[in-house]
Amino acid sequence: MSTETDITIERARATMQRVAEDYRGGGAPLPPLRRSQRGATLAKRLALIGGANAVLLIAAVIVGMVLPIGIFGALLVLLLMAAITLAIAFAPAARAPDPQVLRTSDLKALPTKTERWLSAQRPALPAPARTLVDQIGVRLDALTPQLATLDDGTEDALEIRRLVGEQLPDFIRDYGKVPASLRTTERNGRTPDAELVSGLKVIEQEIADMTARLAQGDLDSLSTRGRYLEMKYKGDEGA
Repeated sequence: MSTETDITIERARATMQRVAEDYRGGGAPLPPLRRSQRGATLAKRLALIGGANAVLLIAAVIVGMVLPIGIFGALLVLLLMAAITLAIAFAPAARAPDPQVLRTSDLKALPTKTERWLSAQRPALPAPARTLVDQIGVRLDALTPQLATLDDGTEDALEIRRLVGEQLPDFIRDYGKVPASLRTTERNGRTPDAELVSGLKVIEQEIADMTARLAQGDLDSLSTRGRYLEMKYKGDEGA
């Protein structure tokens, strides 16, 4: 039993050492996630930690009913729980999807996947472009609920797929192919950095327009229902 305990302690120590190295900058930096993504990721990790530790405790109780595990067994269970918690909490984030995956992704999942891909590209972009990428992320968040009831075969759906799943990643990839030394050099009156910022502004505004267009029916319905309620109930009060 003591040998297994030593092994568990060593694994936990190694995990904590890797975590410390990441905070000191020894590990590869992960792409920054927006607040909503961080919240979703944290919730998933907490659920995994809770589930894994619950399974471990249940297994320990079952074993304890058959064989006495003693103080060393209890210590082993605690160390295993600590190791599981650390391993899940500090496991590397999921890799960003490949641009080709975005082209064929389910429409409802396309904004989330594109946002993950954008987060991975963000560190390589100039500061003004990073700000626009964040704004595009906000627009994609707002667009996502609108796609829940959108038919995949409509013209709106096809246009969203073209812009979000094809043109946006292709545009940023074209910029990435330009040598870093030439990105601030003017060509035809504009630098590649300026071209990038200008194009991202157009994409950000177009996503906003798409969201507003898709919400038009809901806005009309809300307005109609509001007028109906006013006529029915305020009219009754007047009578």
